Amino acid sequence: MSRSAGRLPRRNAKIVSTLVLEMRQGDLMVVNGAPIRFRNRTRIELTAKARFLFGKQILPPEAADTPARRIYFALQTAYIGNEDERERGLEAARQLIGEFQAVTTSALATAMLDRALTAAEEDDCYTALKLARRVMRHEEAVLGIAPPPNTRPVPEEMTA
Repeated sequence: MSRSAGRLPRRNAKIVSTLVLEMRQGDLMVVNGAPIRFRNRTRIELTAKARFLFGKQILPPEAADTPARRIYFALQTAYIGNEDERERGLEAARQLIGEFQAVTTSALATAMLDRALTAAEEDDCYTALKLARRVMRHEEAVLGIAPPPNTRPVPEEMTA
């Protein structure tokens, strides 16, 4: 029997992680800018880094009807759009965040948007989107409006 049999990997060995998702018939997923609609229930495994959103994380353009939702949509575009769309999305997010912060009285929303913009500029748009969703929920509570019909909080938001 080899001396290395049954040993743990060395500390500097690269660990590859994968993500397995269960998708239902009709679900939509955008991966690296390409929309994918599932025709039947399936299980997929992402084995490499990819820019993706799926299901109710995706805000359709027609649902971007409030200031916070427009910010989310711009950040979404910066995350999952094609090369040209990503740059335009980030520019739009900068402008929309500046406009929102100029008129809001909420220090919490201002701080979250500062963090979201910093994350997006550091190419961590998924974190930026999580923060923007929190601002959307805050805006909905303050204005007394319902969430967009196609979105739901992701588990991390419920405890954040």
